[in-house]
Amino acid sequence: MNNIRKLLKYVTVFKNDHFLITFLYLLFATILFFSMYSNIRPEKLNLKLYAEAEKTIVSPALIQDVEMTEEKKNDAIQQVSDVYSMKKGYAQNQIDIIDAIFKAISDVETKIIDQGMAEIDETNSEEGLPSREELLAKVSFDEKIKKLDEALPSEVLLHEELSKEAVISLLSSSPEQRVLARDNAVTAVNNIMSQRIETQEVDSARERVNQELRYINVSNDLKQAIIELCRFAIVPNVVFDKEATNAKRQAAAESIEPDYILQGQIIVREGELIDEAVYRQLNLAGFLDNKDTSQPFLGLVLLILLFVSAVYFYFRDGKKEELKYTTIYILICSITIILMKIISLFQQINFSEIGYVVPVAMGAILIKLLINERLAMLASIILAISGSIIFNGGISSAFNFSIGIYFLISCIASIIFLGKHNQRAKILQTGLFVGIINFIVLSALVMLKNGHIVSFESTPYFIMSLLSGIVAAVLAIGLLPFFEAGFGILSTMRLIELSNPNHPLLRKILTETPGTYHHSVMVANLSEAACEAIGANGLLARVGSYYHDIGKTKRPQFFIENQMNRENPHDKISAQLSKTIITSHATDGAELLRLHKMPKEIVDIAEQHHGTTLLKYFYHKATQNSEKEVLEAEFRYAGPKAQTKEIAIIGIADSVEAAVRSMNNPSPHKIEGIINSIIKDRLQDGQLDECDITMKELDSIAKSFFETMQGIFHSRIEYPEVTKQKVKEA
Repeated sequence: MNNIRKLLKYVTVFKNDHFLITFLYLLFATILFFSMYSNIRPEKLNLKLYAEAEKTIVSPALIQDVEMTEEKKNDAIQQVSDVYSMKKGYAQNQIDIIDAIFKAISDVETKIIDQGMAEIDETNSEEGLPSREELLAKVSFDEKIKKLDEALPSEVLLHEELSKEAVISLLSSSPEQRVLARDNAVTAVNNIMSQRIETQEVDSARERVNQELRYINVSNDLKQAIIELCRFAIVPNVVFDKEATNAKRQAAAESIEPDYILQGQIIVREGELIDEAVYRQLNLAGFLDNKDTSQPFLGLVLLILLFVSAVYFYFRDGKKEELKYTTIYILICSITIILMKIISLFQQINFSEIGYVVPVAMGAILIKLLINERLAMLASIILAISGSIIFNGGISSAFNFSIGIYFLISCIASIIFLGKHNQRAKILQTGLFVGIINFIVLSALVMLKNGHIVSFESTPYFIMSLLSGIVAAVLAIGLLPFFEAGFGILSTMRLIELSNPNHPLLRKILTETPGTYHHSVMVANLSEAACEAIGANGLLARVGSYYHDIGKTKRPQFFIENQMNRENPHDKISAQLSKTIITSHATDGAELLRLHKMPKEIVDIAEQHHGTTLLKYFYHKATQNSEKEVLEAEFRYAGPKAQTKEIAIIGIADSVEAAVRSMNNPSPHKIEGIINSIIKDRLQDGQLDECDITMKELDSIAKSFFETMQGIFHSRIEYPEVTKQKVKEA
């Protein structure tokens, strides 16, 4: 007994919608994972230095080659020559040294003279004062040179740079001669050092001193001394500029663009030798790392989780029939992805671009027709991303962006072109349109890669792109009936087909109950306009109205619109029997529709459009003719009450049309009054309690009914009767 209870418990769990939906999502995630698993799985290669490559290997991503970049930068730096700058301040420095020498000579002479004069004052000599030359002559040249060295700056070692004769000549010259010599020396040094003088050019620059001083008007000894002094002053003024050199080298290094191994770039071809450079690039690309990594799998799991979550959160707010539409969505996406995977296997036999033949638009078309446009867009994104992984070739990258863009545009094009026109002919036109778009997209992708559009190799792919759209449309048309029949889907295209007057059931209504047919058409006009006014499915309301009274075909003469001025059979039978006949048309209609495999929505309209309303006429007739108490419940329709807005609107429209048609002279005021009365009666009777219709929507429905009825029962001009006169033959 306990085992039976456990078994029943498990059966109950499996019948639970939440369990089935969870199972569907897990199944969808599993299909996605195993479809893309092999394309992101790291490939293990046996790569050895100086061995031949077993296969052609391309870079899986854009990788910066830091080592090669640094090598190129070093080469660029080595090619930069040292920068030497001319120091203009050097000329002034040397001129200042010349000035300092002449000033020191003057200072030494002045001190010697002052010292000599002081000695004369101490002795109180009455002899005549000695001349300048006499005072200077008392001091030996060696003493003068010594004093001169002391007077000069420590860095100027005059006795080491100039000969003793040159120093003596400078000391022996008169102040006037020295001034002339100083001016010419400064001019010569300035002229020579105003030009670039590199170290190897110093000797030639010093030779120019003779040329600069050839016209100096001084004694030969002093001239030679000045020449020697100027040669001493001439020094190199072009020196190594460390900062400029470093800046130039930095600029050269920065001018080198980083070296990259491009995504899809062939690192080594099959059979080629793996040298050190190739081996290093293989290492950078990660091909030498034989450790198993879980990162690609984790990334794939996260991506699939994102896909499944997007679908789940959309259907979670789907209210009704979540299981059915989730199943359809997952089934269509799975079929398309499995088809992609099967076709991708041909990549291994010299069909590298076989992905362009995949009729991926089929999935978008089916979801657009069977569910809605928003979910078709979501499916387009999922299929495009999945396809870009499946057709990545397994070597160049995790994604094949070209095929991904191609799939996405193909799906979106099919959704946009299909629009609201869902006839089978329109689907074929959509397929042709998608084929043209595919051709254009493929051409754009080829040109973006700087390829040749017209070539023997690419021609088959362009043909495949054209066929892809047409095949997608054909497959969509072929699979559509299976989904409609298997899941009871009432698509827009199916509704349009059911509205065809040549449908057997509509012809049955027209031929057997012409009054009911006319009434149904009027109800269809009222219902469609009212549904569109509140955002409900107007097409469903129209088609459902055509079939809502099909049960009357079983006993057509018992319904007043079909009696054609005949005797009313209800006058001869009891109210209870009349009630049974009238109310049975709802159940009879539903049974007849089920017998002909009509969609559930149409069956529900036939069964629920009267809800549990009261047959007031026959109820009052029964109460008048019976002495016993007559229960009101016995004269109500079996129901159930309207479950959707469309059914509620059709039920109200049915009563409004019948009521207005029975009026002798319907005026706008009377029509408006009867509409409001019927809606009020339905509300008070609780017939609208089980559908999510609002009071605001009922106001819009009443307004729509009134406008439609006014168009039908508009005022007409009364034409005068023309008296027919007999015309006698001549």
